[in-house]
Amino acid sequence: MVEMIRVSYGTAIAMGLIKAKALVKPTTAYMMTYWPGHCRNNCAFCAQARGSRANLEKLSRITWPAFDLEEVIDALPAGKFARICLQTVDYPGMVDEVLELLEYFRPLGLPISVSITPVDRGTLEELKSLGVDYIGVGLDAASERVYESVKDSLYSWSDMWEFTGNVVDVFGKGKALVHLIIGLGESDREAVETMEKAYSMGADVSLFAFTPIKGTAMENHKTPSLARYRRIQIARYLLEKGLSSLEDFQFDSDGNLQGFGVSMDELKEILPPSVFSTHGCPGCNRPYYNERPREEPYNFPVVPERGYVERILKALL
Repeated sequence: MVEMIRVSYGTAIAMGLIKAKALVKPTTAYMMTYWPGHCRNNCAFCAQARGSRANLEKLSRITWPAFDLEEVIDALPAGKFARICLQTVDYPGMVDEVLELLEYFRPLGLPISVSITPVDRGTLEELKSLGVDYIGVGLDAASERVYESVKDSLYSWSDMWEFTGNVVDVFGKGKALVHLIIGLGESDREAVETMEKAYSMGADVSLFAFTPIKGTAMENHKTPSLARYRRIQIARYLLEKGLSSLEDFQFDSDGNLQGFGVSMDELKEILPPSVFSTHGCPGCNRPYYNERPREEPYNFPVVPERGYVERILKALL
């Protein structure tokens, strides 16, 4: 029986479980399964990894304190959230505990997203029957080459793509959110190739920026530059909307993205400011998941002003 659950620090503030101020209120209630040990997988960038020395309250740079489940269920309505997003750590019995948690969430009437390691189609059908409408797919690495170097996982590169296809089949087009972390060692070309593959399958893509966490194998690895991340965000949008394909983008000999297949003047007309905001499930803003609040965010938790698009495009010239 599930007794505890982890809640992101900002979510806990919004619910009144922690007395503190948040610069931006999370519009989704971000929660994570509670497990007193490490994940069965050993992703080099993750605080929850089997070989990590990091604080187990961490996921990315966010702290996720544990609370009594009943206390969290009682406090959830106070947060006035648009959705619940449940992150999972891979451990024995995790699927059964997720199903139990969904039974607790169901009476709240909120749409639910679950980020989970590959499960069979029957389990996906069960998740759907319990109110889940989006599934996060933790592919993380933007190429098989990088996947094999940073993801010491029970699941192979091909397993992750098979799972993505199953999610699309069960939940529908756009309901599989393939998570990609930019800055793990991939080239821009590899990132664009992987995003195009996801969209061609009927999945969507949610971008994250690599965040070094003390105690992980990649604690000394550098973060991606903001300019590079902005280029990838633009490419993702153009692929999503069918405005460019892989053949349209221009890359240099090292695979660095040099052109988008459309002119800068055209980009000024077609790019909405939301391109640079968090792109995920409906109602997701994920405040400061990859950066400190005083820094310019990789993914804005609110839509920036219209003039931001032109300023970014000028900086990218």
